[in-house]
Amino acid sequence: MSGSRSLVYVIDDDESMRRSIKRLLKAHGFEAETFPSADDFLSLDCAKRPACLVLDLSLPGMSGIDLQKEMERRKLDFPIVFITGHGDIPMSVEAMKGGAVDFLPKPFSAKALLEAVELAMARARGGEKKRLERTKVDKRVGTLTPRELEVMKLVIKGMLNKQIASELGTSIKTIKVHRSRVMRKMEAESVADLVRLAEKAGIIVS
Repeated sequence: MSGSRSLVYVIDDDESMRRSIKRLLKAHGFEAETFPSADDFLSLDCAKRPACLVLDLSLPGMSGIDLQKEMERRKLDFPIVFITGHGDIPMSVEAMKGGAVDFLPKPFSAKALLEAVELAMARARGGEKKRLERTKVDKRVGTLTPRELEVMKLVIKGMLNKQIASELGTSIKTIKVHRSRVMRKMEAESVADLVRLAEKAGIIVS
């Protein structure tokens, strides 16, 4: 296993548990930062790189489930591996429905934790790649004029230049110019490519 440049946030109110998990993670190439509570973690200016959480379910103050919900509200997209000493099945179900990668009852083996963290980091890296792609596409969309964006939406609906011209009350020649600019600014080589980019940008047409 290799955790090179992979960051794991460990949140557990048990100091000895935090130390042992951090030691294990560092021994396998991960970087690890530890916190005794959810509030301590939320006060952190999180790293702008792939990371995941090893999160105790039962914490003083805000619980692990509450933190999971708060992270969703704040759009902190870090995959979570839950750990618990209580084995509460209903709470584990809620955690998994909330998108948790795994739920490990204490005591868990080093192998089980490392495998769960590897899975969480794989998900984090995939999410980071998607975010970077979305940012690039959003920048391209931001260069379009309002009329070019209108044309783009009609193009990805499958409309022909003649139909778009009629829809927007302008000439086919003008639509061809707008369409050419859309394709150039979006760096799209085909309509299929443009549709794919629009999906990444979250542009939905009815």
